Amino acid sequence: MPLYEFRCDPCGIFDQWRTLAEFDAPAYCPTCRQPAKRIFSPPAVLSGSLRLKQANPEPQLVKRDQEPQTPRVKSHTGGRPWMIGH
Repeated sequence: MPLYEFRCDPCGIFDQWRTLAEFDAPAYCPTCRQPAKRIFSPPAVLSGSLRLKQANPEPQLVKRDQEPQTPRVKSHTGGRPWMIGH
Protein backbone atom coordinates (compact mmCIF):
# COMPACT_ATOMS: atom_id res chain seq x y z
CA MET A 1 0.00 0.00 0.00
CA PRO A 2 1.63 3.28 -1.07
CA LEU A 3 2.02 6.35 1.10
CA TYR A 4 0.67 9.51 -0.49
CA GLU A 5 1.34 13.12 0.50
CA PHE A 6 -1.42 15.71 0.69
CA ARG A 7 -1.43 19.45 1.39
CA CYS A 8 -4.16 21.11 3.41
CA ASP A 9 -4.11 24.90 2.94
CA PRO A 10 -4.77 25.83 6.60
CA CYS A 11 -2.96 22.90 8.31
CA GLY A 12 -0.06 21.95 6.03
CA ILE A 13 1.31 18.63 4.72
CA PHE A 14 0.17 15.20 5.90
CA ASP A 15 0.70 11.61 4.74
CA GLN A 16 -1.92 8.95 4.21
CA TRP A 17 -1.66 5.23 3.34
CA ARG A 18 -4.07 4.34 0.54
CA THR A 19 -4.67 1.39 -1.71
CA LEU A 20 -3.92 1.71 -5.41
CA ALA A 21 -7.67 1.58 -6.14
CA GLU A 22 -8.29 4.79 -4.19
CA PHE A 23 -5.38 6.84 -5.57
CA ASP A 24 -7.73 9.45 -7.06
CA ALA A 25 -10.33 9.46 -4.26
CA PRO A 26 -10.52 12.74 -2.33
CA ALA A 27 -8.47 12.91 0.88
CA TYR A 28 -9.52 14.85 3.94
CA CYS A 29 -7.22 16.54 6.43
CA PRO A 30 -7.08 14.61 9.74
CA THR A 31 -7.09 17.90 11.70
CA CYS A 32 -9.73 20.13 10.08
CA ARG A 33 -11.49 17.55 7.81
CA GLN A 34 -11.29 19.80 4.71
CA PRO A 35 -10.47 18.32 1.29
CA ALA A 36 -6.73 18.32 0.54
CA LYS A 37 -4.70 18.33 -2.68
CA ARG A 38 -2.32 15.52 -3.52
CA ILE A 39 1.37 16.42 -3.77
CA PHE A 40 3.64 14.56 -6.18
CA SER A 41 7.05 13.96 -4.64
CA PRO A 42 10.04 11.86 -5.73
CA PRO A 43 10.06 8.29 -4.40
CA ALA A 44 12.49 6.91 -1.78
CA VAL A 45 12.89 10.25 -0.02
CA LEU A 46 11.60 11.38 3.35
CA SER A 47 7.97 12.40 3.18
CA GLY A 48 6.97 16.02 3.67
CA SER A 49 5.76 15.74 7.24
CA LEU A 50 8.87 13.79 8.29
CA ARG A 51 11.07 16.33 6.51
CA LEU A 52 9.43 19.17 8.44
CA LYS A 53 9.89 17.35 11.77
CA GLN A 54 13.68 17.24 11.35
CA ALA A 55 14.50 20.66 12.76
CA ASN A 56 18.21 20.14 13.42
CA PRO A 57 20.05 17.31 11.62
CA GLU A 58 23.24 17.91 13.64
CA PRO A 59 23.86 15.53 16.57
CA GLN A 60 23.46 17.00 20.03
CA LEU A 61 26.35 17.10 22.49
CA VAL A 62 25.54 15.29 25.72
CA LYS A 63 27.35 16.44 28.85
CA ARG A 64 27.68 14.38 32.00
CA ASP A 65 27.33 15.96 35.42
CA GLN A 66 29.62 13.43 37.08
CA GLU A 67 32.16 10.96 35.80
CA PRO A 68 31.02 7.34 36.10
CA GLN A 69 32.55 5.47 39.02
CA THR A 70 34.83 2.58 38.25
CA PRO A 71 33.26 -0.73 39.25
CA ARG A 72 34.66 -2.34 42.36
CA VAL A 73 35.96 -5.85 41.77
CA LYS A 74 34.81 -8.33 44.38
CA SER A 75 37.39 -10.92 45.20
CA HIS A 76 36.40 -14.42 46.20
CA THR A 77 38.14 -16.68 48.66
CA GLY A 78 37.17 -20.08 47.30
CA GLY A 79 38.58 -21.82 44.28
CA ARG A 80 35.21 -22.09 42.52
CA PRO A 81 33.29 -18.80 42.65
CA TRP A 82 30.51 -20.09 40.40
CA MET A 83 29.48 -22.87 42.83
CA ILE A 84 27.01 -22.32 45.63
CA GLY A 85 28.32 -23.29 49.06
CA HIS A 86 26.32 -25.84 51.09
